[in-house]
Amino acid sequence: MPSFPIPAPQFNGTSRRVAAGSALNWLKQGWALFIANPGAWIAMMVIVIVIYIGLAIVPLIGPLAAHLLTPVLAAGMLVACHKLAREQGLEISDLFAGFQQHTAALLTLGVLYMLAMLVLFVLVMLLAGGGMAGAMMMQSPMAAGIAFGGVALAGLLWLLLSVPIVMAIWFAPALVIFNAMQPVDALKASFNACVRNVVEFLIYGLLVMVLCFFAALPVGLGFLVLGPVLAGSVYASYRDIFLAA
Repeated sequence: MPSFPIPAPQFNGTSRRVAAGSALNWLKQGWALFIANPGAWIAMMVIVIVIYIGLAIVPLIGPLAAHLLTPVLAAGMLVACHKLAREQGLEISDLFAGFQQHTAALLTLGVLYMLAMLVLFVLVMLLAGGGMAGAMMMQSPMAAGIAFGGVALAGLLWLLLSVPIVMAIWFAPALVIFNAMQPVDALKASFNACVRNVVEFLIYGLLVMVLCFFAALPVGLGFLVLGPVLAGSVYASYRDIFLAA
């Protein structure tokens, strides 16, 4: 005989297709989370920017470490969103919650993300470099066209292959830290959710591009606000797509 109460089935990452107009609503909810405690959010963004600038200074290892830490820091910002959504106090230290909860799984996500971006970078550089080398070896007016074609093809390859990587990592930190999913399962669930809501994410991407343009106008200071709003919108979309299923 089963014991009572019967435990709830384990979350398997099932997602749903959201209604039209959800992308704008996610950004509105992100703004609402930001204005709940703008001072703490801006302080967190300053820390994040300093971390990534510091890593960017270190040749080769720095960019790899940045990709490795991205899921961990993203999880911290999502935890901060979760606390605000539950009307709890927000602390700047929440940014580092990923180093205290599900750290191994989040770092595994970071390793997989880092390796995927590294492989993509190598492929793109080989393609672009091959085009440039071939153009330099040719002693004809067509050399410039070949070089440009190689660079353009490399850029197209980067775009085509980076999108699936972003789709896979988008919800993965949230699924790991809130639902205790295994890294590979979280990546699959995130990718499937993005595919199921591809139209809404296209709209979301266009809206974010417009917001990034305006955020960059005041010497980039607008990203101190836009960063937390986007984190809040990711949390809102996670709640909408997964928990409302």
